[in-house]
Amino acid sequence: MHTNTLLFCIFLLFRVIVAGNRDNSGDSINPFTPKAYLIRYWKKQISNQLPKPWFLLNKASPLNAAQFATYSKLAGDQESLSKEISSFCSSANLLCFPDISSSLEKYGQDVQFSSYMSKNFTNYGSKLPRGFDSFKKYAENDNLPVNSFRQYSRGGAGHDDKFSTYAPNGNVVDQSFNTYGTGLSAGGVSEFKNYAPNVNVPNLRFTTYSTEVAGRKQSFTSYTKDTNSGDQSFTSYGKNSNGAVNDFTSYANNSNVIGSTFTNYGESGNGGGNTFKSYGSNANVPENSFKNYGVDGNAPFETFINYRDKSNVGDDKFTSYVDDPNAGKANFENYGQSFGEGSDTFSKYGSGITDAQTVGFKTYGVNTTFKEYGKTVVTFADYKNKTINQVSVSSSLVSDKNAKNKWIEPGKFFREKMLKTGTIMPMPDIRDKMPKRSFLPRVIASKLPFSTSKISDLKTIFHARDDSQMGKMMSDALTECERSPSAGETKRCVNSVEDMIDFSTSVLGRDVVVRTTENTKGSKGNIMIGSVKGINGGKVTKSVSCHQSLFPYLVYYCHSVPKVRVYEADILDPNSKAKINHGIAICHVDTSSWGANHGAFIALGSGPGKIEVCHWIFENDMTWALAD
Repeated sequence: MHTNTLLFCIFLLFRVIVAGNRDNSGDSINPFTPKAYLIRYWKKQISNQLPKPWFLLNKASPLNAAQFATYSKLAGDQESLSKEISSFCSSANLLCFPDISSSLEKYGQDVQFSSYMSKNFTNYGSKLPRGFDSFKKYAENDNLPVNSFRQYSRGGAGHDDKFSTYAPNGNVVDQSFNTYGTGLSAGGVSEFKNYAPNVNVPNLRFTTYSTEVAGRKQSFTSYTKDTNSGDQSFTSYGKNSNGAVNDFTSYANNSNVIGSTFTNYGESGNGGGNTFKSYGSNANVPENSFKNYGVDGNAPFETFINYRDKSNVGDDKFTSYVDDPNAGKANFENYGQSFGEGSDTFSKYGSGITDAQTVGFKTYGVNTTFKEYGKTVVTFADYKNKTINQVSVSSSLVSDKNAKNKWIEPGKFFREKMLKTGTIMPMPDIRDKMPKRSFLPRVIASKLPFSTSKISDLKTIFHARDDSQMGKMMSDALTECERSPSAGETKRCVNSVEDMIDFSTSVLGRDVVVRTTENTKGSKGNIMIGSVKGINGGKVTKSVSCHQSLFPYLVYYCHSVPKVRVYEADILDPNSKAKINHGIAICHVDTSSWGANHGAFIALGSGPGKIEVCHWIFENDMTWALAD
């Protein structure tokens, strides 16, 4: 009798638990899943009875109860979890790169690859006499494409390679060309056309590229155009080559926060020549590094045409550029006509050159430092600061007030007075460009390493090579997490929804609401502002804003934002006046600590502390504030 009573009580308790764990569709969910636990945690920590923020709670881990138990145990043993990483990533909806095994296939004749996906080409096309290989529409529209070309076209004679529309529209791309065209490839042409356009967060590596080649021509046309974030590296490019010609046209143009590194480029090269046309133009915050460029070379020319034109901020570094060359010219035309001032550093530029050689800058203007500079044989035309006889030259960019910079997207920043019913204004692209992922349950996330000091352990768990996109992605996110807070800022990176709730309530208290813009309708077009409501009566308040970081699982960078006003507004179609969205906007009242080159001031025409600056909360970002 007592046993039956106990079982009945357990049954009633189970029904109560199940009844209290329903998702936004009203369906009950298993009480032992991570999502059910999160719903209970929300009820416990948040004191008000306002509707639950399903846009946040639906980011909970999709693991079922059995998977949750299995991976919670595996997380305590990182070696065991690493062995199951593929199934873990799939079940938990994480961002992981596939393990690509070596290809042992042999190709004895010309090959054309069309609509081809992730692949590792090992020892491909070695010692091929003449002939032609073509890659068309390779890895098109692929999510997380990983491609590796190892010992590609090594030792070939007169063999041509053509990559057309290579990896377009990819998301978090990882491409590697190792030992490409190396070993006295006599003659032939390599052509990269429309390479990796419109990709998001690429990691592209060219290692030992065209080393010790004879008479071979490399052509890069429309390379990584319209790219968002990411890095590209060229290491030991064209080293010890004879008569090789390299032509970069439209390289990394219109790209957002791109990093390019050229190391040992054209070192000890004989004959040939290198031309960079329209390199890094219209880019936003580019980071370019040229190390040992043209050192000890005998090339007839090094030409940069339209380099970094109309770019916004960013940094460039030239180390040992055309150092001790033999004959030839180094010419920069239209260099550094930046929209937003960045910095350039030239170390050992043209040192050791003779009176027979020429180094020229035309239409040059950036905040710059020259060290060990070959001053006696240099020509500057239309230079923004005429003190070129100094060993170190610094100049300020003369801003063009009429210049249009595509990276300051219309509507990205606006004044508070625009948030009035009837206002027609542009709306930026608020769509989330990052890969879709879920949070890990706190019990699993807490067992995984989460610091730069443990990056090697993270790489082991997620099968990330040292030079991989995955490794860099994790390192960058953790470095930003560990950055010291700005003046007046309280910050924390959270890797579970529970941690986000804890941080937000520690700053604001338990009577809070988290909001985001309802959808992405209206993006990249004109909108009309409908009804507007100021949160907390439109008073200056404190909020916590949370922004995504790129990591294998969802991680948010959350920080308290003092002295803001938060608004919610209906967004209407300006023609039909129909409601298409419900937007959340935040207005920063105190901008005195912002940098003078902040995009908001470029867009709105003012400076730090002089105006308030407003912006929309983008898709999958969110802001926490006190409940009304």
